[in-house]
Amino acid sequence: MSEATSESRLEDALNRIELLTESLADMELALEDRGWNLVGESSKEFSRDGLQRAAELCRVMAIASPLIKRGNAVRAAYVWGKGIGVTARADGTDGTEDVNSLIQEFLDDDATRACFSGAQAQIANENLLATDGNLFCAFVTRPLTGKVTPRLIDFDEITDVIRDPEDRATVWYYRRDWNVTTLDVATGREETVTRAAYYPDLRYRPRSRPRHIGGVEVRWDMPIYHVKVNGGRHWKFGIGDDYAALPWARSYKEFLESWAALTKALSRIAWQASSKNKAQAKRQKLALESRPHDPANPTGAGATVVATEDQKIEAVSKSGATIDAESGRPLLAMVAAALGLPVTTLSADPGQTGARAVAETLNTPTKLEFGARREVWTDFYRAALGYVIDQAVIAPQGPLNGTVSRDGDRIIVELAGGTDRTLDITWPEIDEDDPKEIIDAIATAGSLEIVPPLVLLRLVLRALKVRDVDEILAQVTDPETGEFIPPEMNAGQALADDFRRGRAAGARDDYQDPDDVEDPDGDQ
Repeated sequence: MSEATSESRLEDALNRIELLTESLADMELALEDRGWNLVGESSKEFSRDGLQRAAELCRVMAIASPLIKRGNAVRAAYVWGKGIGVTARADGTDGTEDVNSLIQEFLDDDATRACFSGAQAQIANENLLATDGNLFCAFVTRPLTGKVTPRLIDFDEITDVIRDPEDRATVWYYRRDWNVTTLDVATGREETVTRAAYYPDLRYRPRSRPRHIGGVEVRWDMPIYHVKVNGGRHWKFGIGDDYAALPWARSYKEFLESWAALTKALSRIAWQASSKNKAQAKRQKLALESRPHDPANPTGAGATVVATEDQKIEAVSKSGATIDAESGRPLLAMVAAALGLPVTTLSADPGQTGARAVAETLNTPTKLEFGARREVWTDFYRAALGYVIDQAVIAPQGPLNGTVSRDGDRIIVELAGGTDRTLDITWPEIDEDDPKEIIDAIATAGSLEIVPPLVLLRLVLRALKVRDVDEILAQVTDPETGEFIPPEMNAGQALADDFRRGRAAGARDDYQDPDDVEDPDGDQ
């Protein structure tokens, strides 16, 4: 096969690849057009298949597009990068139920951290909202003990949402259809079985609970909490944050590719030679072709050509050739707007007119947007932890005591002794604040002697970004009175306090006099 034929076939293959790439891009555009047509033709929402295709496209772009990938990472960092603080006010003092211990045990459980409270899980869940726009968390409940374990269900498997026909804001069930693949150990063959089930909404607990709906099992022991974003008021499902940025991210990519191609073309054709007749033109051609060939520099940049006075060699004029990459900045700005980020933050470049301070700070609308997303997660945490508290009371062997009543299709749980169920869910400030200024403000508040010492200590620990604040507070809190124990209190003061409470000096709470223990054999 000749060299010319090989080059011809290679060029033909490259053309086919380019056509195939363009066809794929057209298909993606058609997908988006179909989605928008659905919005225009229907006042309801995207079809379930359309949402599925949109989620798949967002997932791919979150990996393949540098802009989408960075945008998701920055958003997740601003929301979850500094963590979240969760404590219950009721800690078992003054005869109240120890709600805080229950909450901390739930949050620290390995199974909970894997999909709910762990740092990796929190980032992954935020990214789920970016690509899918939906998060479904099922809470596996043990009826006897009330122990709750969260589990995530893929958006691909939730096929429908059943709502109250009289009130579309009230969700009853989520239908799940999924495939289960099992391995036959004897034969080594895999078998795939399709399954279906209904899961009740976390807040829906009717008096009558059917075991099946239309022959499909209802899993009352696994209620679901649904987090959705970017959906209409009565949409069954949300849509990912990334969806609005996709066409602009692709347009910016195409602009940069065109800019690179133009720059490459201008670098290959750098000189123009002219002559008065064909003979001189032929001699010029031979002179140019006779230059030493350098594989590392095939275009011959920097080479010298010797010609007579009647021959002219000059650089190709660049006038009218736009090679400024900054011309694509409006496209980049559209991607940033879709993701709710400043252009400087998304591109990690303050630009020619930017400054370091501009690139490192967020404006007020952006901070408010991230604050609003934090409130979405606050609602999720509050609902989940409220369910954990309820089950700890409802279960026969649950660790908490209280009363259970009903309000329609909802269950109302009140803790014994009038125990407060309030949860304190706190987020650190998004922008970096000077810890010294914060502590000075706390010290000023403390000097007024109107803020309890435990509250002041909690604020100081938060300002210093100390983790496990509740554990440190427990070390300086009297287990009986719930009062703050100053670290400088000496042993004598502690013994005096024990005496006033009627305990033996220095005695442990769990100590029992051997004389008070009955001998199992009947001897004292």
